[in-house]
Amino acid sequence: MSDPAFETQLAAFCARLFDEDAEIANLRRLTGGANMESWGFDYGTRKLVLRRAPGSGERSEELARISMESEARLIALACDRDIAAPPMLGILEPDDGLGKGYLMARIAGETLPHKILGNPEFAEAEQVLARQCAMELAKIHAVPLDMLPANIPYDETAAVLADLGERYRDSGAAMPVFDYALRWLEDHLPAPGEPRLLHGDFRMGNLMIDGNGIAAILDWELAHIGDPAQDLAYICTPSWRFTRHDRPVGGFAEIEPFLAAYAEAGGAPVDRARFDFWLIYSTLWWGVCCLGMTEIWRSGRDRSLERVVIGRRVSEVEVDLLLLFDPVVGESKGRTIEWPPPEPPARDGETHSAELLEALIGWDSDEVIPNAKGRDLFQARVAKNAMGMLQRETELGPIFAARQQERLDGLGLTVDGLRDGLADGSLSPTDPALLAHLRLTALERLSIDQPKYPGLAAALKQWSRP
Repeated sequence: MSDPAFETQLAAFCARLFDEDAEIANLRRLTGGANMESWGFDYGTRKLVLRRAPGSGERSEELARISMESEARLIALACDRDIAAPPMLGILEPDDGLGKGYLMARIAGETLPHKILGNPEFAEAEQVLARQCAMELAKIHAVPLDMLPANIPYDETAAVLADLGERYRDSGAAMPVFDYALRWLEDHLPAPGEPRLLHGDFRMGNLMIDGNGIAAILDWELAHIGDPAQDLAYICTPSWRFTRHDRPVGGFAEIEPFLAAYAEAGGAPVDRARFDFWLIYSTLWWGVCCLGMTEIWRSGRDRSLERVVIGRRVSEVEVDLLLLFDPVVGESKGRTIEWPPPEPPARDGETHSAELLEALIGWDSDEVIPNAKGRDLFQARVAKNAMGMLQRETELGPIFAARQQERLDGLGLTVDGLRDGLADGSLSPTDPALLAHLRLTALERLSIDQPKYPGLAAALKQWSRP
């Protein structure tokens, strides 16, 4: 339900913009978007979307590289260059009282990957998505830099890697797989390439899809100038494959045909080693962004439930990085672990915390979710996910912690010693016992946080004994 004052201000903004009076109808907060608010509505016969910064009017620096005004101007430029961006209609001004944002035409289609991938209604679109993505990225990368808004940042590869490492260390998190990934990236830094405009967040979820394929490219807030291979690798980040972990390009295609289609569309051929660097980087970047989500929540800048729940997705990234490193550590070590999922302890005596959480999950599932709509339904599902994490952590966390300590004792290491060794190169996951510990720890954490994450099944298939 929107604030009546918000609706009044929105109507006044539209009247000024279009120089016509009409009624606001069908106003609703669109689902998703931890870094932006999106509001869909009708103004007379116009189908519109308002995008604005949430809360205080400031966006997360981790998830927004440019101002909202520059983002709006960049989207308008993309439309002029025949890129599938939504038509830009107007930019909010301070006197509008709506904060920072812009208005664009609402494009018909679907953005939710779980409603697109594998859905017969989008079967024809899915067949052409890889080629269309390659073509759109080639067009984005061909935009002349002198046409861009003045404050589009330039990312020099070594500098952004150093910044990523600093952000990780500043978070205070102790994640040995992240330490190793940073070391690997430093050792495999590619030579500078020709800088191009990048979308920065080109992936499923930010693509509006209809029966013919890409209807619009959304969410340009991470746009910057950099290495084109970064955009190409980003859509292949494991977290952006959703239910199709085995189809690396967005959950719908293979990498080599995608890169070939990009070259055929006019993009410069991409060296596979350069692509792999950016794939590891993008995967780690998302993990560090998840850590940043929790810090934003702690700071009070945004206390939304969705924000802090995303913070627990770091365990997905641990498993994904280890899977991506399999060729580095050697295929011969691919099936070296045993995975006996523990049985939760028996419940008797007083009410257990896990039972309270189970009751809350049941109430949310039976009473709240069936009666919720729109944003409320989305939040109720996020709440259910959060309570599930807590229930599993209550029951399984102590068991997993004991197992992890036992493995570290066997290796003669502490967590800090393991991190330091992976960071400085004195330890390597090519050591079978150390690799087994990293894999098991990542699986244990992920089985608490997101047991249905497709990467968990992929890892068990890759690593478990036959």
